[in-house]
Amino acid sequence: MLDANIKSQLKAYFEKIVQPIVLTATLDDSPASTQMLELLNEVAEQSEKIHVRTDGDSENKPSFTVGKDGEVARIRFSGLPMGHEMTSFILAILQASGYPPKVEAEIIERIRGLSGKFRFQTFISLSCHNCPDVVQALNLMAALNSNIEHEMIDGALFQGLVDQHQIMAVPTVLLNDQVFGQGRMNAEEIIAKLDANTPQEAAAKLSAKDEFDVLVIGGGPAGSAAAIYAARKGIRTGIVAERFGGQVMDTLGIENFISVKETEGPKLVQALEQHVKSYEVDLMNLQRASALRKTEHGVEVELANGAILKSKSIILSTGARWKEMNVPGEQEYRNKGVAYCPHCDGPLFKGKRVAVIGGGNSGVEAAIDLAGIVSHVTLIEFDDKLRADAVLQAKLSSLSNVTVIKSALTKAVLGDGNKVNGLRYLDRVSNTEHAIELEGIFVQIGLLPNTDWLKGSVDLSPRGEIIIDHKGETSTPGVFAAGDCTTVPYKQIIIAMGEGAKASLAAFDYLIRSSVPEPALH
Repeated sequence: MLDANIKSQLKAYFEKIVQPIVLTATLDDSPASTQMLELLNEVAEQSEKIHVRTDGDSENKPSFTVGKDGEVARIRFSGLPMGHEMTSFILAILQASGYPPKVEAEIIERIRGLSGKFRFQTFISLSCHNCPDVVQALNLMAALNSNIEHEMIDGALFQGLVDQHQIMAVPTVLLNDQVFGQGRMNAEEIIAKLDANTPQEAAAKLSAKDEFDVLVIGGGPAGSAAAIYAARKGIRTGIVAERFGGQVMDTLGIENFISVKETEGPKLVQALEQHVKSYEVDLMNLQRASALRKTEHGVEVELANGAILKSKSIILSTGARWKEMNVPGEQEYRNKGVAYCPHCDGPLFKGKRVAVIGGGNSGVEAAIDLAGIVSHVTLIEFDDKLRADAVLQAKLSSLSNVTVIKSALTKAVLGDGNKVNGLRYLDRVSNTEHAIELEGIFVQIGLLPNTDWLKGSVDLSPRGEIIIDHKGETSTPGVFAAGDCTTVPYKQIIIAMGEGAKASLAAFDYLIRSSVPEPALH
């Protein structure tokens, strides 16, 4: 199952094991159980400190636990941790053995200080690039705190549990059988949700910070570049990010970032964060800006938790989010059949009927990917023609389980109260309405800038983009902007980085000029 190269790597990793580890499997006579036992045995062969047992008693078969020899295991994998989750498995072995994690000391202290009983379950798909972060964060918490248990569940393998808990998006985390969260989360975010006092404490701590020279709002490619360029000038620099990395965290393949032939969004974000932290940048993650005010001496930013940050200049790089259809039923059935990431959530719809909304590159690519998983895809496009590249359209037309409907306006998402069961659309040519029976709807109709909170503070375009000049200046003195939230065309990572660097240089120029008193008039 594991090739020679992987085995060699595992031998090297497992030299770091601190105390012996036991992998205890619960198996049946299924092919998946046979594969699991083969995987566990091959992994155990790479270290004398790993032992395999087959006397597990879990209801979920096949599954296995990872635990320190002589202790009750608190980490379980229900399903084969292959693909993106192989790293989760390796880290679980190391961390359960006592190997120190590469996490800030403050986070480790907060994990160990959690009291109560926490039984987490994370539903994942092996093709999901957001799932491993959640799995690894909760495994780490279980390794560090005896009050915490965590189970990774492969939704494709345990369809019964998926139906029982009505899981229609991954990653979905249950805490003591109740939905705790959906989407990408790290340990810091999970702890913040568990600790009700954190927001108040954080607000007071943030408000006490000294005034910044440059404060960047947004931690994506534009914001990272802006912060690095500012910090290199030796001025006091901060970043406020609702989620460091932004939309790039949800991007799987990146093949047009010049000098890097191919990478994945999470890997790029990790590199960005390491680069930012190599300078004296005050990174305030998991904080959402809610208001911007120009003051006599600079600019104030109010955060959602009530904190007030002061700065001499601001760089707005808040990025964009998936555009929604804004039709009845969309919000009601979000993550209950309405999805926005076909790569992550597609495996949950195996053998089912789905629709893709949007005929651009994203929509057609989604339809092509889903066609290999689901029973049938209906692609719905508002225009009278698809806008995707010709090569994608050619591939789409070759698929026998895809239907394309053009000149169609989605009118409503239909459901039974618990999950999606259909979609209603208007044929714009005949002006008649039609309904389609299906179980999933993947929305791929573009992006919206994250600028709602800026209305009245800076000039926005009719589309909500921040209007900037050639230097990244906004209508408000001392406030600059960069990236996908602005009027700059072509929303690309590499362009956002360049725009962030430009805005930072412009902000530095502004600081220099504004610090020089105007000559007296005689």
